[in-house]
Amino acid sequence: MANIEVGTKVPDFSLPATDGETFTLKGAAGTALVIYFYPKDMTSGCTRESQDFRDLHGAFIKAGVRIVGISRDSLASHEKFKNKEQLPFALLSDAHEQVCKLFDVIREKSLYGRKYLGIDRSTFLIDKRGVLRREWRKVKVPGHAEEVLEAARAL
Repeated sequence: MANIEVGTKVPDFSLPATDGETFTLKGAAGTALVIYFYPKDMTSGCTRESQDFRDLHGAFIKAGVRIVGISRDSLASHEKFKNKEQLPFALLSDAHEQVCKLFDVIREKSLYGRKYLGIDRSTFLIDKRGVLRREWRKVKVPGHAEEVLEAARAL
């Protein structure tokens, strides 16, 4: 799969989701979509970001926008995280990094001098026709969900 750019149609993809279903982009057609990629369940920044999207979920729904979160964690980990944080939206497991690579969010990172490949916190706004309208890369969590909501309202 090639990477996508703003203004282009996002290719269909499917991933296992916490609601027991398989999420497909084609299945979300007709509804605008926020996809946020995050590094790991149950970590401080990822928890805060997920809580912020949770807290604004009603406003996103009112704006006609669905939210999904994606990381490489297993569905079992996602289920625990979703239940603990009472997230009202699906978390998708991309263990094989197919969708992470499509959106080009895998980056070299460093922790205590050790280099590894991980997800760069990123968010994408897709319109109801499946066209990528906005992207946020190297996301800083404070105020991010509010900024995405404003962009979603402007679709």
